[in-house]
Amino acid sequence: MEMSLYLKYLSMHLKASLEYKKAFILSLISKMATSLFSVVSIIFLFDKFGNIDGYTFENVLICFSVSYLGFSTAECFFRAFDHFDRMIGNGEFDRMLVRPKNLVLQVLGSEIEFNRIGRTIVALIIFITVLVRQPELLKLDRLFTLILMMVGTIIIYAALFILKAGITFFTTQSLEIMNIRDVETRINYIFLSGQLDNGYSAYIRLPIASIQESVRISNRFLYLIATIVIVVG
Repeated sequence: MEMSLYLKYLSMHLKASLEYKKAFILSLISKMATSLFSVVSIIFLFDKFGNIDGYTFENVLICFSVSYLGFSTAECFFRAFDHFDRMIGNGEFDRMLVRPKNLVLQVLGSEIEFNRIGRTIVALIIFITVLVRQPELLKLDRLFTLILMMVGTIIIYAALFILKAGITFFTTQSLEIMNIRDVETRINYIFLSGQLDNGYSAYIRLPIASIQESVRISNRFLYLIATIVIVVG
């Protein structure tokens, strides 16, 4: 029932986007063009240096495509959580609270930006191109690992959007999220900053190591489930 409702949300937003087809197509092309500029910069970089610390052009492209696909997909379908502060500010979230439907589903369906799919298309094209140039990646275990990387990247970016939305309950402005490194301890952190209702600034620093450990545990679980499925299937 809830899935059918979300599909209706998808259909509604897609129809709204296609209402002005030329504008939608131009927006899609512009997103693809900006993505291609990033690829061009990588091409120029490797044309100059050949490899970077042993990493080849194909190695960097596969990482770029996986990361970019995850971010663009999460940005398309979880964009509402990124703009959650606006929903609280204009009272839209209050209206959702009185509706007899799943709250997360309502937030997800309130904003879906299909023009972001242009970036996903570029990432998929790059990914397929690398697979063609590197046939050894087509082995079942490596291909399965790449697919898990894509799924994991989407989950991580979506989780960051949801985390930002959750902290927005205690702030009056949108959060800034940065990746910083403590020079003395040599530990990487995710740094979040925002403005509280009373005017004070709030700063939260989370060590990335704990997040990485959670991701490793999640990956082990996915590998276990996949192994069981392969054996049983």
